[in-house]
Amino acid sequence: MVDTRRTKSNATTMGPSHGFVVETSMQQHGIVAANALQSSSSALQPPSAAGIAEQPPHDPGTSTALQLPAPITGAALPRCPAIGAPQQPHHSTTGFAAQPHGYSDVVPVLEQIHSLPPLRSHLAYAPVYASNGALAQMPLGPMHNTLLDPRSQVDLNSRVDQLTQRVDDQNNLIGQLLRQINLNQGPNLGPSDEERRAHQHAGEQFERSQADMFAWSPSDMPGIDPDIICHRLHVNPASKPVVQKRRNFAPERVTIIEAEIDKLLAAGFIEEVSYSEWLANVVLVAKQEKGKWRVCVDYTDLNKACPKDNFPLPRIDQLVDSTSGNQLLSFMDAYSGYNQIMMYDDDKAKTSFIIERGTYCYKVMPFGLKNAGATYQRLVNKIFKEQIGRTMEVYVDDMLVKAPKRGDHLKNLTEAFSLLRQYRMKLNPSKCTFGVSSGRFLGYLVTQRGIEAHPRQIKAILEMKSPSTVKEIQSLTGRAAALNRFLSKSTDKCRPFFKALKKGQKDKWDEECEVAFQSLKTYLTSPPLLSKPVPGEDLFMYLAVSDSAVSSALIREELGAQHPIFYTSKAFLDAETRYPKLEKLILALVIFARKLRPYYQAHRVIVMTDFPLRSILHSPDASQRLMKWAIELSQYDLLYRPKTAIKAQALADFIAEFTPSAEEEKRVSKKKESSRADKTSAEPDQPRDMWQLRVDGASNQKGVGAGVVIVTPDGTLLEQAITLGFPASNNEAEYEALLAGLRLAKELSIKKLAIYSDSQLITSQASGEYMAKHPRMILYLDKVQELLKAFPTFTIQQVPRAENAHADALASLGSALDTQFRRSIPVEHLDQPSIEEAEQPDLMQIDEDPSWQEPIIDYLVNENLPQDKSEARKIKQKAARYYMKGDMLIRRSYYGPHLTCIKYPQTLEVLCKIHDGECGNHAGGRSLAQKALSIGYFWPTMRKDSTEYARRCDRCQRYKPVPGLPAEEYHPQNSPWPFMQWAIDLVGPMPTAPANKEMMIVATDYFTKWIEAEALSSTKEADVERFIWKNIICRFGCPQSIVTDNGTQFVGRQITAFFTKYGIKQHMSTPRYPQGNGQVEASNKIVLDCLKKRLEGAEGKWVDELPGVLWAYRTTKRRSTGETPFSLAYGTEAIIPPHITVPSMSIEVGSLDQNCR
Repeated sequence: MVDTRRTKSNATTMGPSHGFVVETSMQQHGIVAANALQSSSSALQPPSAAGIAEQPPHDPGTSTALQLPAPITGAALPRCPAIGAPQQPHHSTTGFAAQPHGYSDVVPVLEQIHSLPPLRSHLAYAPVYASNGALAQMPLGPMHNTLLDPRSQVDLNSRVDQLTQRVDDQNNLIGQLLRQINLNQGPNLGPSDEERRAHQHAGEQFERSQADMFAWSPSDMPGIDPDIICHRLHVNPASKPVVQKRRNFAPERVTIIEAEIDKLLAAGFIEEVSYSEWLANVVLVAKQEKGKWRVCVDYTDLNKACPKDNFPLPRIDQLVDSTSGNQLLSFMDAYSGYNQIMMYDDDKAKTSFIIERGTYCYKVMPFGLKNAGATYQRLVNKIFKEQIGRTMEVYVDDMLVKAPKRGDHLKNLTEAFSLLRQYRMKLNPSKCTFGVSSGRFLGYLVTQRGIEAHPRQIKAILEMKSPSTVKEIQSLTGRAAALNRFLSKSTDKCRPFFKALKKGQKDKWDEECEVAFQSLKTYLTSPPLLSKPVPGEDLFMYLAVSDSAVSSALIREELGAQHPIFYTSKAFLDAETRYPKLEKLILALVIFARKLRPYYQAHRVIVMTDFPLRSILHSPDASQRLMKWAIELSQYDLLYRPKTAIKAQALADFIAEFTPSAEEEKRVSKKKESSRADKTSAEPDQPRDMWQLRVDGASNQKGVGAGVVIVTPDGTLLEQAITLGFPASNNEAEYEALLAGLRLAKELSIKKLAIYSDSQLITSQASGEYMAKHPRMILYLDKVQELLKAFPTFTIQQVPRAENAHADALASLGSALDTQFRRSIPVEHLDQPSIEEAEQPDLMQIDEDPSWQEPIIDYLVNENLPQDKSEARKIKQKAARYYMKGDMLIRRSYYGPHLTCIKYPQTLEVLCKIHDGECGNHAGGRSLAQKALSIGYFWPTMRKDSTEYARRCDRCQRYKPVPGLPAEEYHPQNSPWPFMQWAIDLVGPMPTAPANKEMMIVATDYFTKWIEAEALSSTKEADVERFIWKNIICRFGCPQSIVTDNGTQFVGRQITAFFTKYGIKQHMSTPRYPQGNGQVEASNKIVLDCLKKRLEGAEGKWVDELPGVLWAYRTTKRRSTGETPFSLAYGTEAIIPPHITVPSMSIEVGSLDQNCR
């Protein structure tokens, strides 16, 4: 039987076009070639049999449809002895129902042609039946039609025998079939007939030259050269071969299997094999067509033994984006693409399979092998490496040639076909579509307008009945997942379906599921058209957060209209559902930045939000999680803007960023019903995006305080309590509260603010109703008016005190807080009135050379970035690690204190003090830089500057220790508890100092590396006993053990009795082996070297310099612990002279005055 139905393809043409489709279906007795060239402006007219011969010659410059002798219907079609059944009319469906194409199909019926007799000139004829049964010859070149004389008609069976004699001329038929088609046919090609004729002639020349690139049978495939690529299995040598037991099949299925094996043998795809170590079974899989079966091989065991080939596949969304928006497209598919790749010779036997009549193995790469797709992708990437992304897109066996302009399409096709010919890859004409404006690609419908959901996928949901079983619900979720890119807030829409799939659910499909299902169907009746981003343009990101999921919409704007690019959605993990609301919003931004990374890297993305996400990410009080997210987002060019009017129906789901949960809705409704005094919800007449600021001040005998409450548009509370450290009247306290609230609102980048206070004086003066007369009130009012300039929209209103109870409670830090707001409340301390800061002159230090801090500060404060995108991206990445504290730039640190950023000449002052000053120990460059970091300072070149400073130090160079023996591997000695074990030694004689002091006793703690040292004039047992009592026991407690050498000062009866009295165990090192007490010996060396560098020639002053040396040592990080001895002993770093002259976070955070309050 000859099948006139279209062959199913991954590149089915949808909608009107001016291209052609070459489609064939090989049957036992014939070939059907469907030529879809008909222009949308031409109609198929059935002329009479006599009128066919009278038609005028065809003009190649016009667009004329092929004419059939009569309309062909199922009843009118004659039976052919060689075919045995009437031909069926062709029906084409598009979308949900039959849709008219822009052309009419002409279906010439061809016999199965393996060869042709010699052709006359360049003409070929396709036999077509007329209504009277006569055989008409339809010219496939640009010539007129003629009708054969019925008397000269030969029998069809003999005609078939005649036409099957010569195989070599088969490609000539294909060429002539293609020659009738014009790649650029149609009235929109050019403004003149001459240009259309030129394009038509070029198309005909191309079609003649490329006819040999199509394969009609496996014998037409030469295969890819194995030297270029062949499929290797790389079976794990440790895997044991598996021989599957032969399966038994019913007789009718055995017939199907043997018929398929005969075809594979005839095609040369398989061969018989003996003694195979690996053996698999065949499996029959039902096709969509009823009664049809596909023969497969079960390679499960073999695939388990093969490692995965991690060759990357292209991103489907990027391929689809780059495909849409082109004027002409051509979809190509290889003829049995996998089978054109040869198997590696040593791996052929591993593909063996068994049937009843024997065992066979594949010579070509079969379907079903684990890494077959990766091998094919590697091949097409190699073939089209210069064209991919420019004129072609390739995903495994789906190949597409694109052209933004019609005139370039033929050139692009020529390049592709020349590469196919070079690598000997043949195409399947039944699955190729050329010169169309739209088509299906990778599950999407790509058009010149944009990207559309495929109607077949939408139809699958619209025609689906309400599920009643788990399997049907799973089918629904799978169909919805295929449309995720087109579904706004898809996780929220499908949430009831996933809840129904949970275990323990009795009623799988309830009313909630049915409502969600119908809502999904309603949405899909008008799915959105997705747009393609233009390189260099800004994109816009809208976010939405519900109690269980986050969603986003990536948008581009063109001529004031908003076009969606990508919808994404993700369900929260269990822990993420407990995040605060604003953290959920930032998490959504992070999640979708990861998912849409290519868009974020290629474009500047503007996040449309009414919440201060940028301020939160750069806040000095940000949590570790927020800091990590801020650094991750810093690699992208992100801007944050308040939401504007929604201009597209596609963004209707993103009007509100937070969707209240059911519990929240109940609480809000209950709250509205009750008559609570403190109204924190928005006023009825306020805009949706208006923020609220409620302030109050209190002055009484206990002190002066202020309270600030900021309410976000969704009802989230931000609370601040302020303690004033100076005497102030009640009105001054009210003004301080207002100023503090305005400063906080300014830092949050709020644009619309409603201010509420229970002070009539403050609200009236700020709104201009009252005039300020008192000098201090005038200063306060000027300060308020200056801050109000930062808010484009604001209102000031007096409210009764009962309605401002929340701010009043914060001001007095009493117990009037609402029970539902149980949380820790930050408290700020003000040391002086805000107006005194205004009275001081503003001083600004101006450097001649630009500082490294200026671009970062300019971005953090003013959001200014350089024009160069590369520099802007670098600054944003750096800025994520910094924040502003007043006028100071602070760098975050994950494992130490936050660092104050300084610049020259402060850097020189800090290096000088910690290297040469009172706390200086003339450390080397590495230790010097580490010490500067540990005490809270940072600048980018600190390691380089420290090394250079130490290298230029004269004392360091003159008294630098000269290395002797080669360095040994470092073996630090530790103790399990601070001050549990000490090592003591005597050093001397030293240069004679006042009081005849020539000796020094040194003790070192094994845990903290703390050193105690003292100058001695004598070294008797009493001196040692007094040192241990005063410097160790009285300060750090009784140690468990002390390590000494064998000197007489440490072994006498007096010192032994002293150790026994306090329960101290004494351990003595080996005589004449100083390394046995190496801990204190290393300390002796450090102390002596530092003394040399400090004293120079004044050697007798070593006693006076000893305390400074010990201080410098105790405040310097040790390599063995990574910490300073001071911090290990006291749990905090010491305040040293650089902190006094160069402010740092250590002083700001650890202020004594603030802590005493």
